[in-house]
Amino acid sequence: MLFFCPSCGNLLIIEEDTNSHHLSCHTCPYVSKIRGKISTKTFPRLKEVDHVLGGKAAWENVDSTDAECPACSHNRAYFMQIQTRSADEPMTTFYKCCNHQCGHNWRD
Repeated sequence: MLFFCPSCGNLLIIEEDTNSHHLSCHTCPYVSKIRGKISTKTFPRLKEVDHVLGGKAAWENVDSTDAECPACSHNRAYFMQIQTRSADEPMTTFYKCCNHQCGHNWRD
């Protein structure tokens, strides 16, 4: 459960004194003593992060080239180029090892 300051609306922080806990606001002088026992902590569920390169579907229709895998030394790799920086910078080439047992990803 989140608690907000009734004066300014900012999130209240739990602080610990020598013998008690209290909620305090870091932007105004509001302080509220906590009565009772703090028994559990709950953490918010983190948002799932999408794969930057598009996941497995991004590698379905790509070409392959002669490139040595740094992980298994296989001599063939799939590749794709993506503009990751500003337009005046060169494109970034991403590789994926063609050895299905390896599948190592790297970039150039």
